Amino acid sequence: MTNNQISNDSKLFAALSYLWLLSVVMLVLKKDDEFVKFHAKQGTVIFVASIILWFIPILGWMLQVAVLIAVVIGFLKAYSGEKYKMPVIGDLADKINI
Repeated sequence: MTNNQISNDSKLFAALSYLWLLSVVMLVLKKDDEFVKFHAKQGTVIFVASIILWFIPILGWMLQVAVLIAVVIGFLKAYSGEKYKMPVIGDLADKINI
């Protein structure tokens, strides 16, 4: 599927799926849209990592900056219609079966 074949709605929902809990919502509501599902899986991995890191004093809190960067990159790539597989995050997301 090329960038021109992806609807604006799919791009928007895929981008919103990087906003923490919305990733899980999009994963459930848009499971039939492959583009949204691809990004929602990555967003879910980032969301879970963010929660885990929150409970690790100092180092985990500093790594939240990396989480924020991943969220921004994912959001921008999805909104532009790009199916960008993030290093490590993308591999973990591939293991989510829904």
